[in-house]
Amino acid sequence: MYILYNILLFIAAVLALPYYAARMILTGKYRKSLGPKFGFMGNKIFEEMNGSPRIWIHAVSVGEVTAAAPVVASLRTYFPEACIIFSTSTETGQEMARRIITTATSFIYYPLDIPWIVKKIITRVNPDIFILTETELWPNFMRTCRERGVKIIMVNGRISPRSFRKYAATRFFWKGVLDTIIEMGVISQIDAERLQVLGMTPSKIHVMGNAKYDSLAAKASRELQEEAEKRLNIAKTDRVFVAGSTHEGEEKITLDVYQCLLSNYPDFKMIIIPRHPERGQAVLALARESGFDDCITMTEINAGRSRTVERIIIVDVIGELFKVYSLATVVFCGGSLVPKGGQNILEPAAWGKVIFYGPSMDDFREERELLEKTGAGIMVESAAELRDRILELLSHPDDLMKRGEEGRKMVIANMGAAERYAEMIRTHIKER
Repeated sequence: MYILYNILLFIAAVLALPYYAARMILTGKYRKSLGPKFGFMGNKIFEEMNGSPRIWIHAVSVGEVTAAAPVVASLRTYFPEACIIFSTSTETGQEMARRIITTATSFIYYPLDIPWIVKKIITRVNPDIFILTETELWPNFMRTCRERGVKIIMVNGRISPRSFRKYAATRFFWKGVLDTIIEMGVISQIDAERLQVLGMTPSKIHVMGNAKYDSLAAKASRELQEEAEKRLNIAKTDRVFVAGSTHEGEEKITLDVYQCLLSNYPDFKMIIIPRHPERGQAVLALARESGFDDCITMTEINAGRSRTVERIIIVDVIGELFKVYSLATVVFCGGSLVPKGGQNILEPAAWGKVIFYGPSMDDFREERELLEKTGAGIMVESAAELRDRILELLSHPDDLMKRGEEGRKMVIANMGAAERYAEMIRTHIKER
């Protein structure tokens, strides 16, 4: 099966390489990560990996980095002399990691799952333990770890309905891959049950909660909010409609809703944060087509231009989403009115905001259920319903504030998972 997997992997790589090469040349994307993913890393990176034990933690992108951050912080308190190597798969994840994970020893890109590449990098990093954040399974890497005696642990494990369907179709193969994991902490009972169906040994699985609660609750501070207010020239009394992590098709919907908000509240501002920052110019063009000539981008603000009368701000850089949510009166969270499975609704909840989203929330089902119990999460089916529900809540400001506060309390009440994951990891390091 591994031979077949590697043949299919080689074919996929050959077919995909021209696409990624073109994107790199035309847009600059993947320019920083492509070489390291093929194993081309300078000696200096490995020379800086000092300390013991050697703990390698991997998070795919921004969302997983957020979950891993408090786990890394807890591990550093347990092992102050440890060499903590943190890897990501994406460039945006790498940038986020370098900003918020201040206690890591080294940062690297996760290698492509090609046998000779993973063997080379695992040999040079020489970890005692490998910690995988959430569920991304790379067979060659995990098999090599087992052959080298490197323990593999998964933290904050989750498996979305879409991922479950894909894995389930070839579960005969994935059972062997899952066997390389010696212990697994997962977010919910549903995740545990799905992994058991795929072949994970039940005794290895533990339901431990979501570490993202720890990260977000700790980050939401008045100082961070004041920083965002100052940069964007937003007053505490300003009404702001924040459309976060939007995908193509959702910006048009939220701009139409904003038009209606202005009819009732002429002082409303709007901030749009597209899920992929490179779409910033397309979103800007769409806003202008919708009749809004008074727009400004975060790139322009970072370059020294101040926002004055512009009603719409387009955040076309990474790392600003969480801070910007602090400015919101109401929030729409994207990837949900189009079939993308949703985006992280915990971030605005940590600030005490009411969050609207569409029906496509498969990747955040647990968070949705918890927020809807508090009234801070509201699902809508259409642009018209989004408009009407927002206007309804704005006409009852006390209810709006109460719902948001209940959501914030829920985030705080669910803290503690990161420490549980760190304790599980610590047990295996002590055994080693």
